[in-house]
Amino acid sequence: MSADIAHNLERKLDQTDAAERGRLRRARIVLALGPSTAAVGVAWALLQPWRLTLLHPHGQGFYWLFAEPPLYVVLVGVLFRWLLAPGIAADVLAEGDA
Repeated sequence: MSADIAHNLERKLDQTDAAERGRLRRARIVLALGPSTAAVGVAWALLQPWRLTLLHPHGQGFYWLFAEPPLYVVLVGVLFRWLLAPGIAADVLAEGDA
């Protein structure tokens, strides 16, 4: 094998590895969106505990006990991670195969 052919093959492998690393990075970012959203919801609940009427439910109706915005943010983050992120990450990883 001549040196020119070997260098061309090595260059192609480096480009493929760089593309694969980029896809893996994007897939990891997608998978991290759900847990980071849930962490922000927990931080919001800790920083503004007066928004959680479950902590002091006296005199509150069902709506005020049910409508907890920080808990919704945590729920959305968890549901995104469980339901949507695996499919999106698989699509991102399969992008290079097409």
